[in-house]
Formats: sequence, C-alpha cells, structure tokens
Amino acid sequence: MSAASSTATPQQINVADLELPQLAEVKRQLEEELSHLTNSFAQLKQAQSKFQSCIESAKEIKQENKGKTVLVPLTSSLYVPGKLRDVENVIIDVGTGYYVQKTRAQAVKHYEEKIEYIKKNLDGLQETIQKKQDNLSYLVNVIQSKLHAHANNKD
Repeated sequence: MSAASSTATPQQINVADLELPQLAEVKRQLEEELSHLTNSFAQLKQAQSKFQSCIESAKEIKQENKGKTVLVPLTSSLYVPGKLRDVENVIIDVGTGYYVQKTRAQAVKHYEEKIEYIKKNLDGLQETIQKKQDNLSYLVNVIQSKLHAHANNKD
C-alpha cells in the first residue's frame, strides 16, 4: 500500500443506494454521535455558567466586607466559616488541581477569557449538531421512502 492511498479522502456514498439494514446502522451511528455531541454541549454550557458564577463571586468581594465571616467552599457541597482578610486577591482554580493567586481584576479577566473560549467552542459544536440533525432527518426520510416503496411492492 502506498502512502498516497493511506491519506486519501474517504469516499462519499449516496445513502439512497444503501439497503435498509445498512441504513439502520448508519442511523444508529448518527444518533450516537448526536447524543455525544449534545452531552458535550450541555457540559460546556454548565462550565460556562460556573465561570460566570466565579466572575460574580470575585466582584462580590468588597473592601466593606473585610474581616466579616463568610462561608468558604471546601467541596461543591461542604462550606466552612472563615474571615475575609484580603479583599484585593483571590485564589483561583486553573485546572487539574492547581490554584494561583490573582487580583480580583485578573481573576475576572481570566474567567471572561475562559467564557469566550467556551463560547467559540459552543458555536462550532452547535453548527456540528445542526449538520448531524439535518443528516439524520434526511436519513430518516430515505428510510421511510424505502419502507414505503417496499410496502407498495408487496401489494
């Protein structure tokens, strides 16, 4: 096998030329892909919401709150009381268990950049999901027309 043939683009197949069992398999694969993409979309939306919440939290830290008792999250469901000593700096999670200290403004900027990055990914993912849904709809129409033709041939 030559190197050129291993990098060749895949052939396109007209789904109307496929038999019903093959169409059913293609439909199943498309549904699985669509489910995975939709789940990924939901997870990205959730992350975007979390980052927006982080921005709001960073903006809530004000000079007048210095020395006040606040609830500090240890986990997503466990909070402990603590005193707010430094209202200028925050510690943010930068991923994989690493935390860094930043000013409130730097933290807000960091999370705004994260939100923008996610937004770009969401836009691309939404486009991909729409294309897959269109493909699935077309495939279902082909299957229905083949079933209808098959039923008419039996009559």
